[in-house]
Amino acid sequence: MSPTGLSAETWLVILVALVAANLAFVSSKFLLIKPLPDKHVGWCLLEMLIWYALVGLLAYLLENAIGNVFPKRWEFFAVTICLFLVGAFPGFTWRFLMKHRHDAHN
Repeated sequence: MSPTGLSAETWLVILVALVAANLAFVSSKFLLIKPLPDKHVGWCLLEMLIWYALVGLLAYLLENAIGNVFPKRWEFFAVTICLFLVGAFPGFTWRFLMKHRHDAHN
């Protein structure tokens, strides 16, 4: 157990969730596979939902490996989706709110 009271598995899930929340914004490809000519916010939100489900699956598998899987009600999912959206703010800011310099090749 770490000094903060959280296990290594918990920190792993938190780190993976923060990275996954921003993946939709750092790549112009959908799920890092299919290139999209204009990846708008709708595609990013759909991709974030898929990443959220994959992180949730990882968390479930880790929880199952550690011991008992605790029941989760709608409040758990409401809070974790909100945390996932907050975690995605840096990627959203970088993709949609910052001006990017496009180098012209002359």
